[in-house]
Amino acid sequence: MTESTYNLLVLVFPVLVPLTLAAITAVLWRAPAAQRAVSIIGLGVIVGVSGLLTMAVLQYDILAVEFGSWAVPFGISFVADRLAVALVMITAILALCVGIFSLRDMRQTHIRGGFYPLFFGMITGVNGAFLTGDIFNLYVWFEVMLITSLGLLVIGRTKAQIDGAIKYALLNLFGTVLFLMAVGLLYGATGTLAFADLARILPTLEPTPGLVATAILFLCAFGIKAGVFPLFFWLPASYHTAPFTISAIFAGLLTKVGVYAVFRVFTLLFAVEASGIREIVAVVAALTMVTGVFGAAVQWNIRRILSFHIISQIGYMLMGLAVATPLAIAGAIFYIVHHIIVKANLFLLAGAIRHASGTDDLKKSGGLLKSHPWLAVLFVIPALSLAGLPPLSGFWAKFLVVDASFKGDMAWLAAAALFTGLLTLYSMTKIWMEAFWKEPGIERSQPRKIPFAMTAPIAVLGAITLTIGFYAEPFVQFAEQASITLLEPDVYIAAIFGAEAQVGEATALRSEP
Repeated sequence: MTESTYNLLVLVFPVLVPLTLAAITAVLWRAPAAQRAVSIIGLGVIVGVSGLLTMAVLQYDILAVEFGSWAVPFGISFVADRLAVALVMITAILALCVGIFSLRDMRQTHIRGGFYPLFFGMITGVNGAFLTGDIFNLYVWFEVMLITSLGLLVIGRTKAQIDGAIKYALLNLFGTVLFLMAVGLLYGATGTLAFADLARILPTLEPTPGLVATAILFLCAFGIKAGVFPLFFWLPASYHTAPFTISAIFAGLLTKVGVYAVFRVFTLLFAVEASGIREIVAVVAALTMVTGVFGAAVQWNIRRILSFHIISQIGYMLMGLAVATPLAIAGAIFYIVHHIIVKANLFLLAGAIRHASGTDDLKKSGGLLKSHPWLAVLFVIPALSLAGLPPLSGFWAKFLVVDASFKGDMAWLAAAALFTGLLTLYSMTKIWMEAFWKEPGIERSQPRKIPFAMTAPIAVLGAITLTIGFYAEPFVQFAEQASITLLEPDVYIAAIFGAEAQVGEATALRSEP
């Protein structure tokens, strides 16, 4: 096998494998047991191929392939740098953990309703968004995610799920319209949609009102997908209505794809400061943190609390983009990876709490510390990490972005982040006190056992959180190297175009009538 063929395979497999699994599980529609078996084996394969891609990127720094012998900017390309491959790898790990949890959480009606084909279709869209080298194809993968996630939201066909799905669909479709408008304006100004080609051309153009409008449209479109202030209301209105398995995968991945798109566009294509939106991003980041954490503080349903905390934590990630220094970007990348693991784990824990106590209403639960002490231990790890207590992963993530904010003369933004951290700790303490510490309203003669398929993935994700926290240095170094690729587009451009002669040839071809 040649090196180019190997590179093609490792880049394509993280998308091709889940797409194939979606087709296989759809064929096995009437065989739920076979679907489960295929899904677990397939999720293991996804972890394996994502690991191969990770090793290839660690060796070559950036990996790129063009399909159909059509060179950029004419053909479709996949590109994997350190940021993309980190998200692909963590997606694979999370999907495997959630898939195992689903063995005991998803009912037969959910499986017959198409859970597995929709689940693998969503993973296909997520990985496609991370790996695409073309902004129009980013839109295509966003639509794949939207369609499959809508199907997953209404899989139980309850009134609450349909209501949440309508709110989810309406605002996300509005984001799609803004996205397409931005793509049209960008193509009209540059004549290309390939990330690498745009990164070459945009710095040579004058910052016209059209380009500024394009940047703002992209920010709004991706902001809707990420759930930032003031466009986040669809998230807490929909995430708590789905089964816990689906809520966990949504919480871990969907908003992060929006965050990824923001970082890709506003480092590779538009510089935050040069495009004049740095102050906007900073204010949005602060308001997202504060409004999200206040929303969580007044909730009593565990999943609604966690849903609002998704919003508040997105603000920390945008802090890195607002400051836009290498340290800040590295901190934001570290934060994204940490948050995917911790937030999905907390939703899985919410499912385990519901299974043990029979409710996810904190006012009606209690006594789990006595009846399920190991569940209490497993909850403490991601809860304290989300609040940012040392030495867990959340502490290092928050330390990096807060430190970068102080060094970048944005002390007010750092203060908002620290205040948000305190209220996050309050919310996690409230869950602990109500679900674990206080006496239950109704004593059970026999505690309900939590299946191993539920506790095992929770324990694995908790172990990853501890590993990142106690051995943070290699992860921080990886994030720093990933930030260099984002902040120095020449590295990305060179990986796509190669020799300078090839760049000139591509430009000449594109300019011909």
